[in-house]
Amino acid sequence: LQVVESGGGSVQPGGSLRVSCAAPEFTLHYYTVSWFRQAPGKEREGIACVSSSDTSTYYADSVKGRFTISRDSTKNAVWLQMNNLQPEDTGIYYCAAGFMGKKCYDYDYWGQGTQVTVSS
Repeated sequence: LQVVESGGGSVQPGGSLRVSCAAPEFTLHYYTVSWFRQAPGKEREGIACVSSSDTSTYYADSVKGRFTISRDSTKNAVWLQMNNLQPEDTGIYYCAAGFMGKKCYDYDYWGQGTQVTVSS
């Protein structure tokens, strides 16, 4: 089982992108879903999370106020809306899902990632 990311791409600084996380084989509603990113030469960073229990959301300071994580139960997906993107947001964005009760950034399933490039 795995999650599948899509929606990455290239954008100029100040632009927006929305990436999605889908789960073809299970229901994301029952999972805490986290987004990570890994920039070239840097360690992987947890940047956003939505809990399974009460749909609380959490953000890293580096993206707070610019990124929004949300669920779309009709599509069995979790979105990450990214606004005011900057070159330091460049990296591979990964989605991860942890079954009910898992804390943010703790996961059972991991995706292949989608590339986000911010450049002028």
